[in-house]
Amino acid sequence: MDAQNRRDRLTQLLEPVLAEVGLDLEELEITPAGKRQVLRLVVDADGGVGVDTIGEVSQTISSLLDGSDVMGTKPYLLEVTSPGVDRPLTQQRHWRRAVGRLVRVALSAGETVEGRVVAADESGVTLDRAGQEHVYSYEELGDGQVQVELRRGRSSGPNPDTTAAD
Repeated sequence: MDAQNRRDRLTQLLEPVLAEVGLDLEELEITPAGKRQVLRLVVDADGGVGVDTIGEVSQTISSLLDGSDVMGTKPYLLEVTSPGVDRPLTQQRHWRRAVGRLVRVALSAGETVEGRVVAADESGVTLDRAGQEHVYSYEELGDGQVQVELRRGRSSGPNPDTTAAD
């Protein structure tokens, strides 16, 4: 079985199982690792994916794969993970899941902009840029990149380093 056929069969096998628990298959990668192969799945959902969900899905998928011939006879290692912050925003659901996050994106006009995702729907993305909202269609947007904010949210609410007695 060639690599593309195996990927297609794996996708057909796994997507319904993942969809049943509200997950999207974002990436599927098979790489050789000595005498074994590594099957790496990246899954995501609205609201993110918790460690418990990853564990449960890993067990379900492992059982499913063990009962199938899709991985062939070579031993494999299964890795199930969620996307990291470095995953590019390429699809509508990625933008929707980035609402509230600061992003940088190259526009088709050649300009690169940074702003906070206010909304994302079927028609496009609304970014807050310096207090002004700008709406962009998906055709105008290149791949977006979430920007890491180490201090976001620390200024609101009580200081976690103090107690009520302070």
